[in-house]
Amino acid sequence: MIRHCVFGRFRDDVPEGKRKAIHADLEALRLMIDGMDTVQFSANASPEPFSRGLTHGFTIDFRDAAARDAYLVHEAHQRAGARLVAALEGGTDGLLVFDLDLMEK
Repeated sequence: MIRHCVFGRFRDDVPEGKRKAIHADLEALRLMIDGMDTVQFSANASPEPFSRGLTHGFTIDFRDAAARDAYLVHEAHQRAGARLVAALEGGTDGLLVFDLDLMEK
């Protein structure tokens, strides 16, 4: 299983409603992409001072790397990703993506 972890720093002028709409767009991809499973969103809840200014994050679990790769190139993901990046402070500078291979030993 691949856990796709995305962390960002929304611009201050992006209202909560727009943030939720971006999340809903990403969640809707589960119906379009085989092997895409759980999607979870949250504001940073860590008391540790190591977030480097990133304020929100989400994870998507994929059955395997092939499912993740299909998601990455999917047209609907490209559109949702562009909306996310446009809402972040500094665009892609306000974004961190990290994939965990949970099957790796």
